Amino acid sequence: MLKLSAQTTNIGLVISKQSSRKGRMAEDVKKPVEKYFYFVDGVKYESDVEVLTGAQIKARIPNFDHALLLMLEGAGKEPDSIVTDDTSISLAKDKGPRRFFTTPPATFGRR
Repeated sequence: MLKLSAQTTNIGLVISKQSSRKGRMAEDVKKPVEKYFYFVDGVKYESDVEVLTGAQIKARIPNFDHALLLMLEGAGKEPDSIVTDDTSISLAKDKGPRRFFTTPPATFGRR
């Protein structure tokens, strides 16, 4: 019985070692890079990075007219917001892909 107990202990050690070895191997295996995507004026863009600045988003738009504003569409009842060059935008897929649009600056009340 002691021998059986010792074998059980040895097997338990082997299993533990295999489990920890598998854990390390899983860490060594590279996960596929998650792709984040978003839309600007209906055109789909992809990114390997979850957070982009307004400047990075504008830089990816071919022939972006810097006289235009970049706007982020609000989700649900949230209002649309202006995206400046320094604004950081998360592309996480919590509410679907982010949607941006370009628009000329407003001149409300100006004559």
